[in-house]
Amino acid sequence: MCPTETKATFGVHLKIVGDWTERFRDLLLPPSNQDSEILPFIQSRKYPKLYIDGPFGSPFEESLNYEVSLCVAGGIGVTPFASILNTLLDDWKPYKLRRLYFIWVCRDIQSFRWFADLLCVLHNKFWQENRPDYVNIQLYLSQTDGIQKIIGEKYQALNSRLFIGRPRWKLLFDEIAKCNRGKTVGVFCCGPSSISKTLHKLSNQNNPYGTRFEYNKESF
Repeated sequence: MCPTETKATFGVHLKIVGDWTERFRDLLLPPSNQDSEILPFIQSRKYPKLYIDGPFGSPFEESLNYEVSLCVAGGIGVTPFASILNTLLDDWKPYKLRRLYFIWVCRDIQSFRWFADLLCVLHNKFWQENRPDYVNIQLYLSQTDGIQKIIGEKYQALNSRLFIGRPRWKLLFDEIAKCNRGKTVGVFCCGPSSISKTLHKLSNQNNPYGTRFEYNKESF
């Protein structure tokens, strides 16, 4: 949730892995997937009470304090970045950040729909403000039987930024270093340990452009 938002409600994204998450899902979801049965079920069901402990600070908050930031998400690891993207959507001018590279890697096309609307609105916002280079969005579909698209005409901006396969991290770092000579780039990652280790290693390597990468990681 964006710190500047004043909504009375907020969403929770939960990855179903293991017994307790499956049980939690069963407590919240209706027994039938038929739309006609969902509303009566919601009206009559007594849901468990949820208590929120926090808020707590996150390393990702520092992404706004760099002039250039590289944010990398793996699957559901995109969730912590949502508040940052919402903050920029609300008002980006008070922050030091002037260029954001946002990389999101998912196994299936459906996962991109979690925040597809937010990404499209953010993309359109900076185009309308004549700042098309502010956010560089790259989406990677790591497992597919063929070329797929995020369904919906309103997602055309994202479809043009959808790549099949996995990012070529070394080339990505070289490109960012070349485009941001002599600057310090904040690197933020929330995803599998394999991606985290690769980004950490590349952040510590020297480059011929005098660009420095500072690595930060969120627990996943």
